[in-house]
Amino acid sequence: MSNFQNTTPTSIIFLLTGVPGLETFHTWISIPFCLLYITALSGNSLILFAIVTQPSLHEPMYYFLSMLSTTDLGLSISTLVTMLGIFWFDARGISFNACLSQMFFIKLFTVMESSVLLAMAFDRFVAICNPLRYATILTDSRIAQIGVAIVIRGTLMLTPMVALLKRLSFCRSHVLHHSYCFHPDVMKLSCTDTRINNAVGLTAMISTVGVDSILILLSYILIIQTVLSIASPEERKKAFSTCISHIGAVAIFYFPLISLSFVHRFGKRAPAYVHTTIANTYLLIPPVMNPIIYSVKTKQIRRAVIKILHSKDT
Repeated sequence: MSNFQNTTPTSIIFLLTGVPGLETFHTWISIPFCLLYITALSGNSLILFAIVTQPSLHEPMYYFLSMLSTTDLGLSISTLVTMLGIFWFDARGISFNACLSQMFFIKLFTVMESSVLLAMAFDRFVAICNPLRYATILTDSRIAQIGVAIVIRGTLMLTPMVALLKRLSFCRSHVLHHSYCFHPDVMKLSCTDTRINNAVGLTAMISTVGVDSILILLSYILIIQTVLSIASPEERKKAFSTCISHIGAVAIFYFPLISLSFVHRFGKRAPAYVHTTIANTYLLIPPVMNPIIYSVKTKQIRRAVIKILHSKDT
């Protein structure tokens, strides 16, 4: 099939890209990627296992952390096969439907992670600004409802964005610029008017990730106001310390995401490896770093993880 033939979407085979210009070194490049995937999968699985098995961690803060680990696992698994397939076997081909599925789950877990970070910000807001009502506001049933709402919200917002790609025709090159299917990357290959797709995609991201970031910022403004009103320096320090892990998780999620969006919209002249590096950072760094941040900065998680690892050794 010619790369420039106008075809029906379902018959298209897209070609994914590894690291442009370094194809001969893909085997060596796969080593750090394997280490990152192993770290992400093992770290988040360990966090989940610790929260499930340790009764001391059956609290709202850690329930939300288990949701964060679940989304990080989903994000890692969504790209694992295609990324390592390229580096190990030069398996670049992916069908249109498989591409849509991968794109949907990448976007879904991205939106879910943003929603979970918002829920965690709300958890910190209630704990610091209204501690006497913390147990009555964040009950187990309410946390479960929040978890279900996060999944439903992401699914409803993203399904139209992905489904609308089926109306497009692709008569240009079928070579994508990432090692996974990314929504703007696929749209650029279409010879059909994509203004509706752009509008729906932008609306979906603004109404989810965009709104979440604003609400997270607002929650921290209120938290800072409350903490600064506390007379004791020790109490202020203690209150701020409970937010450090969450602030770190927010930073490592939003900075790569914003950078990737800017590069796709304004960095057309940037070298290809810049797009590749930022795209892979956006997907791999949060799942790798979140378990490390919470294990280092949260004493209860650190103790639970050490206890589990010690029990396995004995």
